[in-house]
Amino acid sequence: MKEREKFSSRLGFILISAGCAIGLGNVWRFPYITGQYGGAAFVFIYLLFLLILGLPIMVMEFSVGRASQLSAARSFHKLEPKGSKWHLYSYGAMLGNYLLMAFYTTVGGWLIAYVYKMAKGEFVNVDPDYITGSFSTMLQSPGYMTICMAVVVLACFAVCSFGLRGGVEKINKILMLGLLAIIVVLVFRSVTLDGAAAGLEFYLKPDFSKLYEAKGGLFESIFAAMGQAFFTLSLGIGALAIFGSYIDKERSLTGEAISITILDTFVALMAGMIIFPACSAFGIQADSGPNLLFITLPNIFNQMAGGRIWGTLFFMFMAAAAFTTIIAVFENIISFAIDLWGWSRKKAIILNLIFILIISMPCILGFNLWSGFQVPHVGNIQDLEDFIVSNNLLPLGSVVYLLFCTSRYGWGWKNFIEEADTGNGLKFPSKLRFYFTWILPLIVLFIFVMGYIQKFGA
Repeated sequence: MKEREKFSSRLGFILISAGCAIGLGNVWRFPYITGQYGGAAFVFIYLLFLLILGLPIMVMEFSVGRASQLSAARSFHKLEPKGSKWHLYSYGAMLGNYLLMAFYTTVGGWLIAYVYKMAKGEFVNVDPDYITGSFSTMLQSPGYMTICMAVVVLACFAVCSFGLRGGVEKINKILMLGLLAIIVVLVFRSVTLDGAAAGLEFYLKPDFSKLYEAKGGLFESIFAAMGQAFFTLSLGIGALAIFGSYIDKERSLTGEAISITILDTFVALMAGMIIFPACSAFGIQADSGPNLLFITLPNIFNQMAGGRIWGTLFFMFMAAAAFTTIIAVFENIISFAIDLWGWSRKKAIILNLIFILIISMPCILGFNLWSGFQVPHVGNIQDLEDFIVSNNLLPLGSVVYLLFCTSRYGWGWKNFIEEADTGNGLKFPSKLRFYFTWILPLIVLFIFVMGYIQKFGA
């Protein structure tokens, strides 16, 4: 069997893993729910849940990947006890990665379209109705969106074609370092705007009474923080486990997971530092989802001195965040074919490229030709794909990883701890075994059930 390729450096592993975790949710969801549930007080609770919820599952995903030296397509097969059926979840993990790309590539296409729109000055000196109409016109143009999506798919698979070190690691380093540089510049510009102080105070000065004042009271505020901490790292579909298979055993995995979580959180926090002061300075309410990125923020840049430059930089930052995720997941998808059928990287890329182009089309058509397809309480095709991944495969997959690593009927606690603690660095808190074995799976299941109640409840 061919020896598995490895990262050339620890920095490469941290940046690409963080790049996979850093996505659109860091920018279009985190700031909005932070504002909805009380600002700085919410951020404090979010960070606490990130530590006790997301971090342990990330270590488990990395451990399964490094111990098996395989992607999620085959890792359970190799590590499970003889006769057990843990490997059945490999189908869920693969489905999650493909479904994620079925709609994420479309949004990536929107972002490169807006880099172009901003750079050419399309939104300079226009009224808010034009900006709203521009986004609506794009959604009604399946041909235009298909071209943008195809550019993203071709570019990201092209990166993967150069291999782990020469393509995925090298380009992700450039994208991540560029992303961090742009975000620092944008934060500086936002906080120095006239009228930014009120937004900064709301975002950075904790007022725990706001948790009670939020819609749904304290319970819903805590649940929202819990959900965001869980979903932000994209755990449960093996998207991170693959990178565990590409690293050596020189460093323990808990310390590496902390570094990745810190980087992911830094980007989310800095996104709030861009959005809240800017919204405050121009008297605009922060929105959520696509409206925030493609309507609210272009309106802000339109009112800002040098807004064409700042808007272009912002969408370059967003495109970099999307591309790092797409490249990372494409690498995972390519590894599925290599691990399952022994395909060459070239064959895996060509066939998956065609398949991704095909499965991305329903999302695009769901905004125009197939707009009549609506799932009650869920929404259009993109919403449905997101719902299957975010509300089902991520939480249920995380429970699988948790039980696999802690149960004697799975890989088992002893094997997990041995793998997680191999190498220099911080060790996994094994004294909390009871919490990881019995309480954490129940918390994740609670998030899963509450997600359904919020979506379909009265």
